[in-house]
Amino acid sequence: MSVKRGRLENRNALITGGSRGIGKVIVRRFVEEGANVFICARGESALKETAEQLRQMGGKVAIHVADVSDQGSVERMVGHALAEFGVLDILVNNAGIMMSRRFMDYSFEEFDQVMKVNFYGLFHVTRAVLPSMTERKRGKIINMASTAGKWGSMNQSAYNASKHAVVGLTRCLALEMAPFHINVNAICPAGVEGEELDSMVEHWANELKVTKEQARKSIASRSPIGRFVNPDEVAALAVYLASDESDAMTAQSLSLCGGYLMV
Repeated sequence: MSVKRGRLENRNALITGGSRGIGKVIVRRFVEEGANVFICARGESALKETAEQLRQMGGKVAIHVADVSDQGSVERMVGHALAEFGVLDILVNNAGIMMSRRFMDYSFEEFDQVMKVNFYGLFHVTRAVLPSMTERKRGKIINMASTAGKWGSMNQSAYNASKHAVVGLTRCLALEMAPFHINVNAICPAGVEGEELDSMVEHWANELKVTKEQARKSIASRSPIGRFVNPDEVAALAVYLASDESDAMTAQSLSLCGGYLMV
């Protein structure tokens, strides 16, 4: 009887923001599917803890502390990843932050910080990884966007602007990379269970002068399926986009939102 191989067997993946939240779940799923993973984040202790958990699963894991908003930090990180694994088959641009404010309440520094992490961080990492992918004429790039990259929402102009930029770059880069057999796609979730969702619920509870539980139920009720997205559902889509199964899919921004958004 043949042994079942993972869908990402022996692929080398770099995942930013991989020590917590959605990123951590994606990393775990990649390891389960046979990938070797290189993860970066700003917090060393969380990285080490995540790496130890993955190694106990039998995964080949390397870590690097990096700030994706800093070009020099990114170049050192990608250099380390290439030295560790030789080649990178998959890039998951997951690192990001959310800061809810009314537009006039943002300071320039706050708005700029969101753009630097969510958009320019992705820009820096992708620019550093692409030369090795184009040389080999093979690669998968997965950008973590959001339904906020497809529509407008109250008190999230910095986050929405950054995710609209991610969606736009995904489409343009996919066209440029198609001759090199590099697929570039984005995942656009809405309301994913975790710390970021908890922060958003707290913000709207304060805005609406209701309890956090009331705010949570109100937000969830807007989805046709009546619930929030599970991080495992996002990770499953990431596995598909990283695998050979998605070779014909590029330039797409896939909404994962329970029918909340239909474009």
